[in-house]
Amino acid sequence: MSWDYPDPFILPLCATAADIDELDHVNNAVYVHWMEQCAWQHSASLGLGVAQYQALDRGMAILRHEIDYLASAHAGEALEMGTWIAHADQRLKMDRYFQLKRVADNLTLLRAKTTFVCIELSSGRPKRMPQEFVHGYGTVMLPAD
Repeated sequence: MSWDYPDPFILPLCATAADIDELDHVNNAVYVHWMEQCAWQHSASLGLGVAQYQALDRGMAILRHEIDYLASAHAGEALEMGTWIAHADQRLKMDRYFQLKRVADNLTLLRAKTTFVCIELSSGRPKRMPQEFVHGYGTVMLPAD
């Protein structure tokens, strides 16, 4: 598979009948769910899963999604969602890129960018990233352009 950026975290996926909408392709909301799954699994692989978020009383909450739906996925297709930490100000905000590819023909079906803001879980208010986030996410951040 060719990816937009090097060394993605990859989540293997397979479109099921439950993912298909009235237009006979994967529903757009399913793609967002897959992005969430991919982000959580990537974070957990970096030692930043739900338990760590709770212990630190911090979390990365979605501020904005930008999604380009480029082609449709259909039931039974093997897919791969890649993700990268693109930018982080090491204070409040972090960007994550996503790319969804169909395995059979290596076609990119989706490209997305999600901007997260660090919040204090107990209050829901924006709070500075703890050092664990700065270090954990920083170890896999794409180099600056």
